[in-house]
Amino acid sequence: MSEGEDSNGWQLMESDPGVFTELLKTLGVPLVVDDLYSLDPDSLAQMQPIRAFIFLFKWLPTLSSAESSSMAGEYDPSFPGFFAHQVVNNACATLAVLNGLGNIPSLTFGPQLSELMSFASALDPQTRGLAITSSDWLREAHNSLSPPSAISLDGLGLPKKTEEAYHFVVYLPAMGSLYELDGLKPHAVRHGHFEESGEGWLKVARLKRISTYPPGSLEFSLLALRDDPLPTLQAQLNQLQLAGLQSEAAEFIVKISQENSKREQWAFESSVRRHNHVGLVHALVLALARADKLEGAKEAAKGVMKDRVEKAKTKGQMMDED
Repeated sequence: MSEGEDSNGWQLMESDPGVFTELLKTLGVPLVVDDLYSLDPDSLAQMQPIRAFIFLFKWLPTLSSAESSSMAGEYDPSFPGFFAHQVVNNACATLAVLNGLGNIPSLTFGPQLSELMSFASALDPQTRGLAITSSDWLREAHNSLSPPSAISLDGLGLPKKTEEAYHFVVYLPAMGSLYELDGLKPHAVRHGHFEESGEGWLKVARLKRISTYPPGSLEFSLLALRDDPLPTLQAQLNQLQLAGLQSEAAEFIVKISQENSKREQWAFESSVRRHNHVGLVHALVLALARADKLEGAKEAAKGVMKDRVEKAKTKGQMMDED
């Protein structure tokens, strides 16, 4: 959740596959995260094996009461897997990741995460959440992926506005059933059994929960937690090259190149995200003022903002002109 002030030093994290993948790298976990633009079987098959879905959605208090029992699933107080409660705001992204990682069999962790997960596994969900969010090194790893907060409006006496809240949850297979791990709920939620054949748990995930948002909705995003494809692609390429199958090998060279290009883009976006741009903005404003173009730029910006507000209103969205 991104609403409220009880963040205990945890900053907001973006729903970005590059951000999550970098977090996994910091944690010493050999997995990656990718955007999911489609839930059709063919698209999902290309990304297998998928270990879990990370679901970011607009928090709607009325949604839970409106869901039917078939959509809401059922609480499983005896869930034997790893499940931690969210006890502070802004930590839900990392908490969702750990709830997912803790239920993937035979997964390798870095030494710090391995020690934390081993300690937390013996605790109840509430205390487990406290242990996780009290970890200084984990909070620092989380915050290092957040944009810098260079300007603070605290202490100015400005009226506080209610912001839309977004929340991360995880869907994954466990013991033959699809489970929803939501740190704001008292227990893990079981959404029913799945058949190992065909789409398996992915079909249940699509039908039971994710499909409750209408097609084309922009109020949620879906990420796939999956095995890093590069080692497998490289091994397959080596085999084809050793066998002298150059035409087949060319296809894997293209796939590896695309995967590396995607990661280079993630690295660039991460460097931009971490940079403090206040100095650049200040220099640009000074340059505009010295060129006697600042007032014109302000009026042009107001016009652009007004157009955005009008477009948002036509779509039924709330937006401030301030």
